[in-house]
Amino acid sequence: MRCASAGLHAWLVQRVTAVYMLFFIAFLLVHFIADPPQSHAAWHGWIMGSGVHIATTVFFGALLAHAWVGLRDVLMDYVHPIAIRVSLLGLVAGGLTAIGAWVVRILWM
Repeated sequence: MRCASAGLHAWLVQRVTAVYMLFFIAFLLVHFIADPPQSHAAWHGWIMGSGVHIATTVFFGALLAHAWVGLRDVLMDYVHPIAIRVSLLGLVAGGLTAIGAWVVRILWM
């Protein structure tokens, strides 16, 4: 039963993150069509508003989780030698962690 619940967990992560990203992108499109920022200062002030700032951080977290589950599933399905699979999973995890740290640095510092 453990394997089935792990598959369900990965499926739920993919779906929940995809739905969040869809709504966030729709929100951005509506905002920029209705009230586009007129300058860099206006853009910076809008993106640094606490609600948008947190929503953007959650968006990138969802994007990285979505990418991890997708890439992990592809590697587990198509890379059969265990040593190569583990190495590639480690590279993917390290790369996504580095991207996450970069996003946090940009958004929060």
